[in-house]
Amino acid sequence: MARCITLAFEGGGRTGAEDDEDLCEECLAEGGRWVHLRLCMSCGHVGCCDSSPGRHATKHFQTAQHAVVQSFEPGETWGWCYIEAAMLGPFPPAR
Repeated sequence: MARCITLAFEGGGRTGAEDDEDLCEECLAEGGRWVHLRLCMSCGHVGCCDSSPGRHATKHFQTAQHAVVQSFEPGETWGWCYIEAAMLGPFPPAR
């Protein structure tokens, strides 16, 4: 997979969400649903994927400018850089 300059600039990444929650807070607040979850490697925000109606991980990137996410699905080790439009990893599984 690709090397991401953005990940190095943002501080190298995280190994899991601080509160280890496996839900999309925005979907919960809106009464929505999610398909898969993504973990922001800068701050630990957990948002839903682009296959979900809310697309909250992408919206987090657009508002916070945190460009690198990792899959927050059990056992998955890949990530994504929104700026470089590149797959990243492998990372240690986030959960």
